[in-house]
Amino acid sequence: MKGALIVFEGIDGSGKATQSSLLTKKLKQEGKSVMHISFPDYASPASSLVKMYLNGDFGSKPTDVNPHAASLLYALDRFASYRTKWKEFYLSGGIVIADRYTTSNMVHQMTKYSNVTERDSFLCWLEDLEYNKLELPQPDLVVLLDVPLSVSKKLVLERAKEGGSMDIHEQHLDYLSQCYEAYQQLCDKYHWQRIACTEDGELRLIEDITKEVVEVVDSLLVTL
Repeated sequence: MKGALIVFEGIDGSGKATQSSLLTKKLKQEGKSVMHISFPDYASPASSLVKMYLNGDFGSKPTDVNPHAASLLYALDRFASYRTKWKEFYLSGGIVIADRYTTSNMVHQMTKYSNVTERDSFLCWLEDLEYNKLELPQPDLVVLLDVPLSVSKKLVLERAKEGGSMDIHEQHLDYLSQCYEAYQQLCDKYHWQRIACTEDGELRLIEDITKEVVEVVDSLLVTL
């Protein structure tokens, strides 16, 4: 009796942490068995190599580390999280809400290939690695919080000005642009649920986005 795995994806500043937390709170209020997780799992020792990668210890640019090597760092962090924190909960029927997942690996690493065939080959390799070799569960639903690139760049820069740190991904805005395009491609390829987070160039109210998220999730849960 497996549970449900719901993943939130989106470019930096799209509100993944906010919306995943609000959904978790609402489902708990309804009496459902819910757990919220986030990747990378910075509280775990398993994320140490991810921290080094994002800090630029292996190279100052994202492209300094090849997609397979970078993916392994994140995949093992997920493996440790699954085995030690939420496997039993999930397999016993619990609902797991994830802020990022394997889907983030897909986005950030596929951008390192310009050739479509190479991208598809990488995605097949990654799915086999995480879902087959490491036996991680596949998402039942991926919600893409869709924020225009111009808005995301503004949010990232504002966060930096307020004292927030910028990892090697956020420091390269051209890389951010590539990731935005990758999100759009993967959303179509894997049939993710896209939710527009802006209207007329302005961010929508958090509660309005949450309402749409809940509608999508409720549609999923009634089928499980």
